[in-house]
Amino acid sequence: MASLLLNHSDPVAAAVESYGRVETYRVTLDSQSETGSEKIRYYFKKPGFVRMEFIEPHNGAVLVYDPVNKEVQLRPFGFLKSLVMRLSPQDRLVKSSGGHTVDESDLGALFKRVVALQKGGKTIVSGEEEVGGRKTIVVSVEGAQNAEVDGFHRYLLWLDIKSYLPLKVISYDLRGRKLEEVAMTDLEVDVRFPEGFFSLE
Repeated sequence: MASLLLNHSDPVAAAVESYGRVETYRVTLDSQSETGSEKIRYYFKKPGFVRMEFIEPHNGAVLVYDPVNKEVQLRPFGFLKSLVMRLSPQDRLVKSSGGHTVDESDLGALFKRVVALQKGGKTIVSGEEEVGGRKTIVVSVEGAQNAEVDGFHRYLLWLDIKSYLPLKVISYDLRGRKLEEVAMTDLEVDVRFPEGFFSLE
């Protein structure tokens, strides 16, 4: 894994290749945006199963997404196990403070936006930094002059030097305004989840 970049002139391509081998992962997401902050334990299983356990705000709330049925199950109160709401992934109740929908919340969706901005844009590696005690390379991906993908024009990515998966991401709009900053801690890949983990029934 540590030599991935040696086979790529593009670290984003190395990251996409690395993620292509990942079947499951879990991570703690700390996000900050103009509309608020969130801290979530996030679990993912291909082809798109998601489980989110909320720490801040809405401590105790749990959300799962089934990509087969394209349905969200939401338990808004941890102390009330019997109350489970069924929602569309587009429902405003389950959108993040940064405007993300649960069906487009995983690393694969992030990489799709980054790769789309690369086309006609520019990619710059600006050096190495430590994030949470792990070495990363810092990569800037900026779209062409007026290019946007879902409102995003530029990404700063801190990619783990061993796996090339992101440990921190900052996104910007066309005007250079910061949209969201997300720190990803405790990232583990190829985790085994128990049966029924991605259902609240």
